Amino acid sequence: MDEKALEFWRQHSVNFLEMALKSEKRERILHPDGYGKSSRECGDTVEIFLVMRNGHINSASFYTDGCIYTVACANTIVRMVEGKSPEEAWGISPQQVVDFLETLPKAEKHCAELTVKALRLALLD
Repeated sequence: MDEKALEFWRQHSVNFLEMALKSEKRERILHPDGYGKSSRECGDTVEIFLVMRNGHINSASFYTDGCIYTVACANTIVRMVEGKSPEEAWGISPQQVVDFLETLPKAEKHCAELTVKALRLALLD
């Protein structure tokens, strides 16, 4: 592994790396109870899928064609919302995603904003 690749691993938190690399929540769900899709002018798109049970989010998943930073944000969101009521999930902010990830570059905060927008559209659905 070259020095540049090693530096990427060194500069990110365990939370960021875990959320950027996990893939079990990266799936499209047929007939979700809530669905939201948000895109940026750069072309990155995030889709959020919610399954509700007894007034709470039983499970959530995402799909994105975005970069590793968008994947990390989307993974964070779906993990944050599971078990929450729609009202509690609505309160999740982009800054909470950034804080959880710890090392999301400032220039990539728009990825957290994009993902929260998709979540809110799913909650409205």
